[in-house]
Amino acid sequence: MKLAIVGVSGAVGQEFLRILENRDLKIDELVLFGSPRSAGTKYMFRGEELTVKLLQHNDDFKGIDFALTSAGASTSKEYAETITKHGTIMIDNSSAFRMEEDVPLVVPEVNAADAKNAPRRIIANPNCTTIQMVVALNAIEKLSHITRVHVSTYQSASGAGAMGMAELEEQHAQLVRGEEPTVQKFAYQLAYNVIPHIDVFTENDYTKEEMKMFHETRKIMHSDIRVSATCVRVPVMRAHSESIWLETERPISIEEAREAFAATPGIVVEDCPAEKKYPMPLFLAGCDPVYVGRIRKDLSCDNGLTFWCVSDQIRKGAALNAVQILETLL
Repeated sequence: MKLAIVGVSGAVGQEFLRILENRDLKIDELVLFGSPRSAGTKYMFRGEELTVKLLQHNDDFKGIDFALTSAGASTSKEYAETITKHGTIMIDNSSAFRMEEDVPLVVPEVNAADAKNAPRRIIANPNCTTIQMVVALNAIEKLSHITRVHVSTYQSASGAGAMGMAELEEQHAQLVRGEEPTVQKFAYQLAYNVIPHIDVFTENDYTKEEMKMFHETRKIMHSDIRVSATCVRVPVMRAHSESIWLETERPISIEEAREAFAATPGIVVEDCPAEKKYPMPLFLAGCDPVYVGRIRKDLSCDNGLTFWCVSDQIRKGAALNAVQILETLL
């Protein structure tokens, strides 16, 4: 197998390298691509030094079987034809193609079969908040159809990439020194704050991030499920958290829900309130699974369940999910 990574110098690109280093995948050749700024940079992979090539409109992808791309939506749109024209399958981490009808949007635990039907040789990786939510929702969907969901997200700085993490670190250091904090990546100071605003606002006053959770969930789950989301940036370095409320067609007991979560590949249940056991991003950054806890019956609805969900959005929410799509195709 000949594999390429596009955008290797970014946070997700670096995570691709770390994950592939340890996965049981036979890779005969790995080719790295990047922007003019990162071209020429060298990275070690499985004991071999690799040099980043400049991404160009040429025939560099001829002979490459799969390309994991994470260089932003505009780059994905511009280079999709260049990447796929010789038969390469492009697994894209950007928002460029997620809602296009002829591009499958895949979370392997939920709709792996969709990856087999990619007429444009493009498979889209969903938004990070959607990925961890649908992994959890699908466990309950198998018990009874979910009609609607309310979700509030608590999204870490790393959701805005390496620059987001650097800005949060810098703000804390500046505040300790008594300086005015630098605000560039986020709408406001993130240190010691929460910001109920991720991505741009749309005409209905939901943000694009919130509307992604509505539309992407329906596409992935092949469902009429309705999702109302509030997405919040919090001063956490890495791993996203979500407070999820759902309503099913029939009542689901706590025991049924807990058993369904525990039996689902990719989910780890941490749910023992008496022992203060519940998922937290501080302890789960760098981990692969989706963690579920605080499982309760909703007090306002007989058919309602509520739970807490945490996952590392650079791993399962981005790089790991893309690699799992690759493994599904293989």
